[in-house]
Amino acid sequence: MVSDHRYTRLDTLLHSRIRLAIVASLVGVEEMDFTELRDVVGATDGNLNTHLKKLEQAGYIAVRKAFVERKPLTSYRLTDKGRKSFRAYVQALEGFITERARGSGRRGNVRGM
Repeated sequence: MVSDHRYTRLDTLLHSRIRLAIVASLVGVEEMDFTELRDVVGATDGNLNTHLKKLEQAGYIAVRKAFVERKPLTSYRLTDKGRKSFRAYVQALEGFITERARGSGRRGNVRGM
């Protein structure tokens, strides 16, 4: 029986496909504007906006609003808290996968990994 349920350590805020894609997209750049992020993530404007607000409320991303040639431009960057949370999420996921690949519990062993 597995005593360490690593999957319970997965940040439920980041476990959403779109929020995970947003954070993963921001982790390697200084910042990204809304249009770039929408195109990379492949979400609709409304759906992306909803997920961005949740990440902002949690303190995972910071928002910068500006005007460029009289047009509004909204940019997003990952905060230190967001970066730390993403790292912890990835480590927990890797730990869970490794644990399962080793056959912990002897049920449903992962093969070919």
